[in-house]
Amino acid sequence: MSDAIAGKTVLVTGANRGLGQALVQEALERGAARVYAGSRRPMAAGDERVTPLTLDVTDRTQIREAVAAVASLDVLINNAGVWSPDDLSERAVIERHLAVNLYGPLDVIRALLPALTESRGAVVNVISLAAVAAVPVTPAYSVSKAAALSLTQSLRALLARDGVSVHAALPGPIDTDMVRVLDIPKTPPEDVARAILDGVQRGEEEIFPDPMALALADGWRAGVAKAFERQNATMVQTEPVAA
Repeated sequence: MSDAIAGKTVLVTGANRGLGQALVQEALERGAARVYAGSRRPMAAGDERVTPLTLDVTDRTQIREAVAAVASLDVLINNAGVWSPDDLSERAVIERHLAVNLYGPLDVIRALLPALTESRGAVVNVISLAAVAAVPVTPAYSVSKAAALSLTQSLRALLARDGVSVHAALPGPIDTDMVRVLDIPKTPPEDVARAILDGVQRGEEEIFPDPMALALADGWRAGVAKAFERQNATMVQTEPVAA
């Protein structure tokens, strides 16, 4: 995208706190014309350009209502997520992570795809470094994020013919309520939000938005896994199938 945010319409899920809140603010600072701020609970808007949306990404009725409220869309940022420690002993915990971190973004993308196709816009899926190397104290989260990365790679190939770009943000630990209990270095959400939108502006397919993530960036981009992804993407037809 030549200018990813200025004058554009953006929708952020999980927008009421942490990284989501920082992404909303960063989009406003970059001159977004309209920011739809999706969250499970109603939130106050401090800027007339912000339209709050009640949006639980696991609730298909709320997704339909959100779509009806969005007049047009240039950038969708799937940020909503769930994280909790576990040991893979409870299937329900795994299913909860998959519902929010995998099926939620997929359902939101599918619902908003007509608007994104119309604008030849962008999808940004906020994933995690846990997608490429599991964190054993949060394996259900790691599993769901690995699946979300595969989803992102698949959608990147499938939506390219519609002019929709698909980006994966792969942050390390962010200083938010979600992982505050972990005694590890964390990056402020404002810094991560800024780096994510910088990456979209540069057209990066994978965005490594913090110091821990950047340590992996060169190896990933020049690695065999990325080359194999590109090779597999050629299997998708470059032109729409005629009706």
